[in-house]
Amino acid sequence: MIMVASGGEEIERLRVHYLGKKGILAEIAAEIPKLPPEDKAEIGEVFNDVKQAISNALGAAQTNIQATNSTTTVDTSLPGVKPPLGHLHPVTKAIEEISSIFEKIGFVRVRYPEVDWDWYAFESLNMPKSHPARDDIETFFVDAPENSRYGKMVLTPQTSNGQVREMERLKAPPIRMINIAKCYRRQSDVSHTAMFHQFEGLCINSDINITNLKGTIDYFSQQFFGPERKTRLRPNHFQFTEPSFEVDVICDICLGKGCRLCKEGWLELGGAGMVHPNVLKAGKIDTTKYSGFAFGWGVERTYMMKSGIKIDDLRLLYSNDIRFLTQF
Repeated sequence: MIMVASGGEEIERLRVHYLGKKGILAEIAAEIPKLPPEDKAEIGEVFNDVKQAISNALGAAQTNIQATNSTTTVDTSLPGVKPPLGHLHPVTKAIEEISSIFEKIGFVRVRYPEVDWDWYAFESLNMPKSHPARDDIETFFVDAPENSRYGKMVLTPQTSNGQVREMERLKAPPIRMINIAKCYRRQSDVSHTAMFHQFEGLCINSDINITNLKGTIDYFSQQFFGPERKTRLRPNHFQFTEPSFEVDVICDICLGKGCRLCKEGWLELGGAGMVHPNVLKAGKIDTTKYSGFAFGWGVERTYMMKSGIKIDDLRLLYSNDIRFLTQF
């Protein structure tokens, strides 16, 4: 232990020097009786004022030293106090993990516009103009001039806008991409937000079939959710895949029992299926030689279902509540 000097000894030395029984003021007081009677009163008053001033000054100095530096001890063996450190947002961590899993099986991470033309977001994906998703009740349209070829500008409702763009970039198979970006839809509840992240997988080559799709989904699920979690494919319909499936995983909140998030034990992660021939044609891919599969899942919803996370309201991820975010 190291004692920190307080200055108390110096104050005490000065008090004894001036106010002690053998101090300077005591010596002066002993001489006052020897003065002429007419001077005693005046000198005595001055003497008392000086004594009081010295006493007050020493008292104030002692109080100040005690308040700032008195008997403080420092234990140099104690660890220092670490400043608080931030960390990556849970969604960012999820994106990094998802990218890493798919990179191990040959998928290349790409990024395409989050504000794109109607043609890439809908038309090239075999979605007719009458499709409900192309209504402004479902999709955010940008107030901007239309393009004569590509139509209106939209905030991308899914990362599927990158499918034909990737075909145009590579010109010919093999194609194996993972596109992760923000998407926007007019939805908000415990499992939806108006802005969310999605990862889009696309694989095109000769002899690609549903077995390849199922194997890829199973691989990802085992790596991301853990070996004890099960997934399932449910037949569905999407304009840009045929056949199409919904991909579900057993809910991590209730472990399949049913809760306010999943309702019946399974939570939908997203869609998947074999790429529709019309989409391949839009990307100038020869449908007589090549086939492919695609899938699109929400990053936040996928992360919510990760074992042990226990997030029952997707909106919490964007609440910016430090108490919540520091748990991850």
